[in-house]
Amino acid sequence: METTKHKRIMEEQMLRNKYESPFNTRYASAEMQELFSPDKKFRTWRKLWIALAEAEKELGLNITDEQIEEMKRFQDDINYEAAEEKEKEVRHDVMANVYAYGEQCPKARAIIHLGATSCYVGDNTDIIIMREALELIRKRLATLIKKLSSFAMEYRSMPALGYTHCQPAQLVTVGKRAALWIQDLLIDLEDTEYLLSNMKLLGNKGTTGTQASFMDLFNNDGEKVKKLEKIIAAKMGFDSVYAVSGQTYTRKQDTRVLNVLSGIAQSASKFSCDMRLLQSTKEMEEPFEAKQIGSSAMAYKRNPMRAERIGSLARYVMVDVLNPAITAATQWFERTLDDSANKRISVPEAFLATDAILSIYINIAGGLVVYPRVIEKHVMEELPFMATENIMMEAVKKGGDRQKLHERIRIHSMEAGKQVKQYGMKNDIIDRIASDLMFGLSKEEIVSVMKPSNYIGRSAGQVAEFVEEVVKPAILGIETDDADIELKV
Repeated sequence: METTKHKRIMEEQMLRNKYESPFNTRYASAEMQELFSPDKKFRTWRKLWIALAEAEKELGLNITDEQIEEMKRFQDDINYEAAEEKEKEVRHDVMANVYAYGEQCPKARAIIHLGATSCYVGDNTDIIIMREALELIRKRLATLIKKLSSFAMEYRSMPALGYTHCQPAQLVTVGKRAALWIQDLLIDLEDTEYLLSNMKLLGNKGTTGTQASFMDLFNNDGEKVKKLEKIIAAKMGFDSVYAVSGQTYTRKQDTRVLNVLSGIAQSASKFSCDMRLLQSTKEMEEPFEAKQIGSSAMAYKRNPMRAERIGSLARYVMVDVLNPAITAATQWFERTLDDSANKRISVPEAFLATDAILSIYINIAGGLVVYPRVIEKHVMEELPFMATENIMMEAVKKGGDRQKLHERIRIHSMEAGKQVKQYGMKNDIIDRIASDLMFGLSKEEIVSVMKPSNYIGRSAGQVAEFVEEVVKPAILGIETDDADIELKV
């Protein structure tokens, strides 16, 4: 018993002696990790080999039902140890797995991978997995948009300071600002949907894209070779394949995919920046758990750690898009292998990071905290300046000269600003205007003009129209997950 316990402890220690990806331990969801797992890859390889054998049989090659049934029997029962041992010997992952599959399927051994090259399983699998990963991303986007839409509707009428140049500007509403975040995400959703609707399989193009090996198998019957590709695509759930290729699908496809993920990262980063600024003013906060520690030194702090993590991961995705871009730009003729090591890292990690970004964003959106009193306080500190035009109009109605009043407001504004900036005093522009006989307005009359709701324009209506007419139709029919997302750390 003691020996077993000691062995287990030693095994755990050995695991901790190796690098482990933060995407696995801290950030990415189990669903996205599964999609880019070795098991998913190798099971998909076997599905592709089965689809190839079935299609070749349908078109007249000497392949039996018994052979195909044998292959199907071991489709998900992968003998990893045999494949790994063989790869050490042959230094070729595809052929090692063909060998291992053949060990399990002695009757089918001779027809596994018949006519195909490595990219038949490698590239087609990459496309299949990217499509499934994009479908998960679409689900995450729709879930996030739904949560933010509820928030936007709830706060569509709450006045808040708008900012241009990060300086107080005309009022907006809390909900209207959230609508801007949603608008960016809708563009990302559109891009994701477009990409999904245009995903093509590589098909079975052969070593240089000419399908020469398949032409040999089918005695130069080009129509059968074309049909073979269509059958395989249909079996794998695709409507079309690339009409032409080298040995690989064009690496611009990876660039295209990561550009969409980069777009999502950009949208999330913009939200992250806004959220961190809002938390610094104490107008809004991300969720903060009961036992959460904000700072190791300053126990009172509630740092925007989730929003900061979004910004950090978003930066990674936006930079990562350069990897497939450079790869696509430096491919030689029909095939070069300098893409392989790079895309094994850059593409999965882009998806894992984007998945993490959206998971955190959903978590924040589902628990956003708003502080109305703080928002109102900041509004009322700046509203007197914004209200001066309306005050001037009221004075004109009583017979005042618009030009002269405008100059008096300019002078009072400068003086009031000096009181705030140089002396740390409150904004006293209302008192200054009330005591200025040129305006002919009492303080009560001036204050009556200063209702924040008078200065938000169509914010509330814009939000309601946007959600009903744009947002809801955009996410209609897309599966969403209403359960709260729990972050790992």
